[in-house]
Amino acid sequence: MAQCNRGYFGYIYLEDGTFIKGCGFGAKAIRSGEVVFTTSMNGYVESLTDPSYRGQILIITHPLVGNYGVPDPIIENGILKNFESEHIQVEGLIVAEETEPFKWNSKRSLHKWLEDEGVPGVSNVDTRMLVKKIRSNGVMMGVISSGYELEDPRKYLEKRYDEIDFIKYTSPKQPIYHSNQGDTIVVIDCGIKHGILHNLYVRGFNIVRVPCYYTADQIMKFFPKGIVISNGPGNPNLLKEQVNTISQLIEYKIPILGICLGHQLLTISLGGRVKKMKFGHRAINKPVISLEDNKCYITTHNHGYGILDKKDLPADTKPWFYNPDDNVIEGFAHEKLPIITTQFHPEARPGPWDVTWVFDKFKLMVMKYERSL
Repeated sequence: MAQCNRGYFGYIYLEDGTFIKGCGFGAKAIRSGEVVFTTSMNGYVESLTDPSYRGQILIITHPLVGNYGVPDPIIENGILKNFESEHIQVEGLIVAEETEPFKWNSKRSLHKWLEDEGVPGVSNVDTRMLVKKIRSNGVMMGVISSGYELEDPRKYLEKRYDEIDFIKYTSPKQPIYHSNQGDTIVVIDCGIKHGILHNLYVRGFNIVRVPCYYTADQIMKFFPKGIVISNGPGNPNLLKEQVNTISQLIEYKIPILGICLGHQLLTISLGGRVKKMKFGHRAINKPVISLEDNKCYITTHNHGYGILDKKDLPADTKPWFYNPDDNVIEGFAHEKLPIITTQFHPEARPGPWDVTWVFDKFKLMVMKYERSL
């Protein structure tokens, strides 16, 4: 291999024995994690800061990554407008070609951003081959090294992704307030994307973000008119404490919206089943069919678990959305309680805004609940 642009090599090792040499960029470091891929053509700033990617090494399938650089963060009302969290969440990044930026609002290159945040990247590799391997064999654990040779890569493989509680790294330690004039809602924050916060805030909600470890009693002390259970990383079947809390909150019959991990936790809390997917959905152009209006919407996805069959739905619920590609249930509505969920991300960021009306539907549920008091 010719000399690398950044002056050092990079290495990728997969648990099936696959070993790849490429070019390093970003931080000189060795990290391990579950290797996954996204087919998104843009939005790498939002993807890399999405807390749902915690514990994962991300492959971006688009051949050129870094073209528009990295902007400075913009914060309004305590909410980031162009990042999904305060820092990079992925363990490492794999791309075919890392490019220099050319855009008016770019303040750093992708390389410099990863370097500043201690995250390794590897470029000049056949990402198509890697993605085909994962599609055929399923996601697997791996090691990424930038700047250091991997003499014995297996020693870096930690516990499996499915066995780690990642929300302890992504959930806040104390409540966070986004004061507004409307009804108070509590967001159970397991690693929320700021795009969700933005969509709630612009609809007038007075938002209280609480740690994912808060009890039902602690949450109800805020007298919420609605509850949002956020996205987040990891295996929902490990989160027994959160399932217990949500089960208690359901008894109050308050409007609840679950998004991504929140959808999965509500499924389990109501008696349904959530299973690991072979390689998941990670893209900004996934179709879902709404069974409410029989329309197809293009949506943003980032999930490796889901309701894979109708028989896994909780009792007294009905499918709201499904993916026509594989029939995964992408949202449900409760038939007796004010509970709705989406497995996809209605806020997008990155992605199309086809389904931001989900937040409007939740607001109507909150208004109806308030009138009933």
